[in-house]
Amino acid sequence: MKLEGVKVLDLSLFLPGPMLTLMMADHGAEVIKVEPMGEGEPTRHVGYRKNGESVWFRNTHRGKTSIQLNLKEAADHAVFMRLAAEADVVVEAFRPGVVKRLGVDYDAVRAVNPGVVYCSVSAFGQDGPYRDRPAHDLAVQALAGVVSLNEGQDGLPAMPAMPVADALGSLTALSGVLMALLRKRETGVGDYLDVAMFDSVLAWTPNVTGRLFTTAEAHVVKDERSWGGNAMYGLYRTADDRWLALGGAEVKFAKALLTPLGREDLVALAELPPGSGQEPLRAFLREAFAVRTLADWEAWFADKDVCWAPVRTLKDAFDDPALAARGMLNRDADGNEVVGTPIRFREEPAVIDPTLPVLDADGAAIRARLNPQR
Repeated sequence: MKLEGVKVLDLSLFLPGPMLTLMMADHGAEVIKVEPMGEGEPTRHVGYRKNGESVWFRNTHRGKTSIQLNLKEAADHAVFMRLAAEADVVVEAFRPGVVKRLGVDYDAVRAVNPGVVYCSVSAFGQDGPYRDRPAHDLAVQALAGVVSLNEGQDGLPAMPAMPVADALGSLTALSGVLMALLRKRETGVGDYLDVAMFDSVLAWTPNVTGRLFTTAEAHVVKDERSWGGNAMYGLYRTADDRWLALGGAEVKFAKALLTPLGREDLVALAELPPGSGQEPLRAFLREAFAVRTLADWEAWFADKDVCWAPVRTLKDAFDDPALAARGMLNRDADGNEVVGTPIRFREEPAVIDPTLPVLDADGAAIRARLNPQR
């Protein structure tokens, strides 16, 4: 596997850091999860459980080993530093300044391991005016301006469905860690990576910042292409109170849809800029889709070259055989669902190890390895 032989020491909790190290573990890295004293990783105890384990924990910590350390205690601090001395990667996601106070920051680790790639994932980064501001995903999205873009039918902001800041922060960190490891092969020198979830969200706005950068004005959300301003890029209710999505604004899709509906005359409206000019087309589509059930529309669209999809529940999506075909849904020996990895190589593909680490189950073995009897 691509990361076989890479040793990762993971101090992070919850979602961004653990997802980063999970993807590394799936591709062969040895990941040691350093858990806090007491109940350990919080997601062991959060949310729904199946066969005695948190589903969240199962799908972020499979294939890792576990050791509990109290980094404020000299003996445990020494264990960590010995592990850090042999690690290729250290990941932490505390608030800025915490690892410095604990004596496990980049400078401390680099002193015993100049080749280490040390990655800090935080809400707003290690410097800047928001550095010390506490935040999880929702607050980061809100401050980054993207919660306001989740505008509901009532014109009010809605709760975002996905942890975008967590996800983008995690993937940004993974990219940076892999870049640093690649460079280390040439130089033998590691690096320090400061990843802010806030920065990661903002970096993914090039397709929606046109209005801001050309007019210096805020969006009118419902008029923008990505959020309903384009008739061919929006949500429509069907006769059975379900919904479908039109997901392609190219004119070719408008022609492929409107011609069999007998309204090729409306194609010209799809060529207009997003906004009020397209309202007659949106009105027609609302009326047209409302006269048939979603199942009827699925059958109707079967031979049409139109970018569309039924709006499904997450359960519907995970019940789809396509997930198993792509390796995105597996089951362990006990029948527990295990979400696959999206990184697919033809050569050296990922190997999903569904084994979950029991809290501190590997602590004694790790300590014994670090302190062999003479």
